[in-house]
Amino acid sequence: MFLIIGGIVVMASVLGGFVMVGGQIMALWHLNEVIVICGSALGAYMIATPPKVMKAAFRAPLGLLKGPKYRRQEYVDLLKLIYEVLMKMRREGMMAVEADVDNPEESAVFQKYPKVMADHHMLDFITDCLRLMVGSNMNPHELESLLEYELETHHHEALEPAHSVQKVADALPGFGIVAAVLGIINTMSVVGSAPPSEIGLKVASALVGTFLGILIAYGYVGPLATAMETRANEDAKAFEVVKMALVASVRGYAPTVAIEFARKLLFSDVRPTFADLEADLKAAKG
Repeated sequence: MFLIIGGIVVMASVLGGFVMVGGQIMALWHLNEVIVICGSALGAYMIATPPKVMKAAFRAPLGLLKGPKYRRQEYVDLLKLIYEVLMKMRREGMMAVEADVDNPEESAVFQKYPKVMADHHMLDFITDCLRLMVGSNMNPHELESLLEYELETHHHEALEPAHSVQKVADALPGFGIVAAVLGIINTMSVVGSAPPSEIGLKVASALVGTFLGILIAYGYVGPLATAMETRANEDAKAFEVVKMALVASVRGYAPTVAIEFARKLLFSDVRPTFADLEADLKAAKG
């Protein structure tokens, strides 16, 4: 919602200020300038960006409109899932969760949390980590190091769309200058044969190119890239929470303590209180 509101505020502020000094809004609309700036920016983006990253970048605005993937309740469900798995391992042994890990879709534990099941990246991360715990003799330091490498790779991949869009924002003022230069070239070609009024209109049209390039870059594409980066950082927190809980368990801490370690990593706006989470864990245990 704020994505749309912010875009409207930017446009209303720019156009409102222009109109207040007597400007005509249609004087800012030149389709040829839009084609030069946006078309060349899109072409350069296609040259520089792998198809996988490009598809993710085009899907990102829709994801921003939907809101974050993990809110307070989703984090509670995630912690409850990890808690139940750790409790089962503590009561019945490490091998007791082998069937759950191999077939989470058929697991009675995993089926209780459909929102976590719907996140395939998270599900794969959890099951892969549990396989390492069940099928290997890795010590806590080795497991933590391996998971940190995996999270670093995952986070780098998640940030690629935002970084690619930011590069477009950095280039847009330059494409605005290209459009302006083309307009000046067109203006100079008619100097001496066209009346001053026509030359003035052509110069104004050329300056609109610089205006549009700067406005699109700093008013829309740059902030969009920042929002995408922020969302990627927020989504990465869920993976860090899982890593902390599992590593704490391997170090020998009780499931309740391991989950508390994970809770401490959450941002304040999505972190459940100790008492609320304890009540949820007791309900899951019951």
